[in-house]
Amino acid sequence: MKEAAWWWPVALADDARDGPVALQLFDRRLVLWRDAQGRPSLLADQCSHRGARLSMGRLHGGALQCPYHGWRFDAAGRCVAVPAQPGFTPPDSSSVECLPLREAHGLLWADAGGASHPLPALPSVAPRRLVYGPFDTATSAPRAVENFLDTSHFAFVHEGWLGDAQHPEVPPYEVTHTADGRPVIECYRAWQPRASATSAGGDWVEYRYEVLSPYAALLTKRGQAGGPEDSYTIWACPTTPESCRLWFAQYTTDEDTPAQALLDFQVTIFSQDQPVLESQQPKRLPLSGGEAMGAADRLSAAYRRYLKACGIGYGVC
Repeated sequence: MKEAAWWWPVALADDARDGPVALQLFDRRLVLWRDAQGRPSLLADQCSHRGARLSMGRLHGGALQCPYHGWRFDAAGRCVAVPAQPGFTPPDSSSVECLPLREAHGLLWADAGGASHPLPALPSVAPRRLVYGPFDTATSAPRAVENFLDTSHFAFVHEGWLGDAQHPEVPPYEVTHTADGRPVIECYRAWQPRASATSAGGDWVEYRYEVLSPYAALLTKRGQAGGPEDSYTIWACPTTPESCRLWFAQYTTDEDTPAQALLDFQVTIFSQDQPVLESQQPKRLPLSGGEAMGAADRLSAAYRRYLKACGIGYGVC
């Protein structure tokens, strides 16, 4: 599976502080937990003994203990104790799979099987970061990312917020590409009645879009001179071919607005997107035709071509 060449977001950086947490990535059940030093570990959520879910277990002496027979596993997935046989040294065959983890952008990222691409990198963004989510969404990860990149739905899905029915037009824009083939729009101009949580009224906003990886993207918004500059990322974790878990991060020069107000604004925006996203059929993103395209869809078309070039086959059709 070519998707295994990428790193995938699976949890917030501080998750599993209170005990093991069940996760899912590419139909695979995983368990996130922390050892006695608080270091995160990501294991297959299946005991090597009788297949019980380790996420139902608890910590014991810095190890993860299975809820069924109490077998204990260390942070590398090695079985270190079998309570029914005190003093027994379990063989390597009793281990469970351990996935490499890295922390970046406020999230924990998993290597699903030999990641050869680097973690997604961000260009220069504002210093204040807030991470929102997770949002479990009943559509494929590529559908969710394409919606984030979509330039023509604001006037309809976000009317009165990010769009205005009196300004539905999409001005001409050019899609360029990074050296490694990721689509970019350097400048896209749109009228927005309420561009951010602190907006007092309508404003012309300049957007910059950049695809960061197959299931991640960045947009940066600049409004009136002197106003805050905001960048937003979408980080998508594919859980099944037709469902995903999403996080959004905001990077802002606004140091004064309370975090809850910024969160409430972003939750409102996604609550407008989510029912429409989940209504789309097919839930997998078509890469080989089957959906009409217009001039306003240049970035969507470029994103689909990029997925094909990357060999992405999960969550697409």
